[in-house]
Amino acid sequence: MDRNTVDWKGYIPAITTPFLENGEVDWEGWEELLHWLVDEGMHGLLVNGTTGEWFSQSVEEQKELFRTASKHVNNRIPVIVGCTAYTADQVVDLAKTASEVNVSGILVAPPPYVVPNEEEVFAYYEEISDRVDLPICIYNWPRGTNVDLSVDLLTRLAKLDKVVAVKNSTPDFGHFIKAFYAVKDEIRYFGFPMNDIGYEYVKNLGGDGTMGAGAILGRVHPDFYNYLWEGNKEEALKNGRKDAFLFSQFFNSDFSAKYGSPQSITKEALNLRGLPGGYPRKPILPLTEQEKEFVKVTLDEVEGI
Repeated sequence: MDRNTVDWKGYIPAITTPFLENGEVDWEGWEELLHWLVDEGMHGLLVNGTTGEWFSQSVEEQKELFRTASKHVNNRIPVIVGCTAYTADQVVDLAKTASEVNVSGILVAPPPYVVPNEEEVFAYYEEISDRVDLPICIYNWPRGTNVDLSVDLLTRLAKLDKVVAVKNSTPDFGHFIKAFYAVKDEIRYFGFPMNDIGYEYVKNLGGDGTMGAGAILGRVHPDFYNYLWEGNKEEALKNGRKDAFLFSQFFNSDFSAKYGSPQSITKEALNLRGLPGGYPRKPILPLTEQEKEFVKVTLDEVEGI
C-alpha cells in the first residue's frame, strides 16, 4: 500500500461523539450528525479521533460507533476510524471490527502516556502494519502522547506496508514542512492550514488536506478545498479565513483550548447551530455559562468574516 491506495484528500473532520446528559451515547444524534456531515460535503469523516473522545469509551462503544458510521455513511465518502490504544493487541482488535464493517482505514497515534522512544514507536507501528489489513494513517499528536515523531522516524514509518497517510499535528511548523518533503511521494499528508500557505502546498506542491476538528461551520470547511481545486483562490481563502478565525478564538497553537476543553467547545458550537453536539463525557466537563457565551459571540462574529 502507498498514497495511491486511498483517495483521501481535502477536509476530513475529526468529528464529535454526542453524549446524553447521563453520559450515554446519543445514538439518534450520532446518526443525525453523520447524515448532516455528508450532506454538507465533507470529503471524508474521522470517527473517534481526539475530538471524538475515544478515551472515555468502552471497547464495545468504539466498535458500535464504527458500525453505525459505516452503515449510515454507506460508502458515500471515506470513513477513517480512530484505533489508538495502549498496546498493538488492542489496536488490532479494534481494527478487526473496522475491517469487518468496511471502513476506509484506521488512524493510530503512538500509545498515550507511555512516551515510547523512536525504536519502540517504530516497532509498535510495524507490528500493527503486519497484523491489520486496512490502510493506516499515522497520527502525530504530541499534545496527547508527549511524543513528536521526528522526520527520520516518519520517513521510516512511511515505508511500512499498510501506512498510507499521516495526520501531522505537531505545533512546530518547521518540522511539519520538513516531514512533508520527506514523505509526500510515499504517503498522503494532512494538517495544512487553510490560508495562503496551505493553498500553495496543496494546490501546487503535493499536499493532501486537513483533518480538522468538528466541521462546526459545515460546508465552509470543505469549500476551501473545493474552490482550491477549481483554482478560485479568492473564494478558497474567504472560506479559509472563517476556519482560521474559529481556531484563533477557540484554540492555542498547540491545539489546547483557550477555555474549557476542545471537545466541550466544539460540542457547544454545534449545539448552538442546532446540531447534535451533545454533552461531553467525564472527565471532560461542559462549559460554564460564561464560556458558552464566548462560543456564541465567536459564532456571531465569524458570520461577518
